[in-house]
Amino acid sequence: MTERTPRFAARLLIVDPAGAVYLQLHDDAEIGLHWAPPGGGIEEGESEVEAALRETAEETGWTDHIKVGPVAWRWTHDYTRDGVLTRQTDTVFLAEGPRREPEGDLRESHKLDGILATRWWTPGALDASQALFWPPALPALAATIRREGPPAEPVDLGYTPNDERLRLD
Repeated sequence: MTERTPRFAARLLIVDPAGAVYLQLHDDAEIGLHWAPPGGGIEEGESEVEAALRETAEETGWTDHIKVGPVAWRWTHDYTRDGVLTRQTDTVFLAEGPRREPEGDLRESHKLDGILATRWWTPGALDASQALFWPPALPALAATIRREGPPAEPVDLGYTPNDERLRLD
């Protein structure tokens, strides 16, 4: 197996009052096109929630009206970041916020982060979609949260390997 650089990241699964979730479309050499919550790498000295809020602000322009809740899940996955094979561990927080479009000129930020599009996914669209979500269980996890509320403890999704046909190692 090819050695991978470890990285830690934090994300926000932002849910609007109607239950839609905000996701971003990314493209990766190993994973391909996939939808994921906003967020990214934790910088030295930052807490997980501080990183999730900073990254979300950088990617959306939103600096207000987001109420961060508990950690929903943690998981580890592989991807290629700036040409470097990376094994990333994500912490995903539940968050509430109003349904709105990203604010400001985010073209450069989205280009650097590989964000191709953004979308609010309604519960029905999320449940019915054949798109790839990252983590792959995201639609089921969101449905469980809608039915049962936030988990009492963060769900540990463990390690999710990439589809064998996309793997480089």
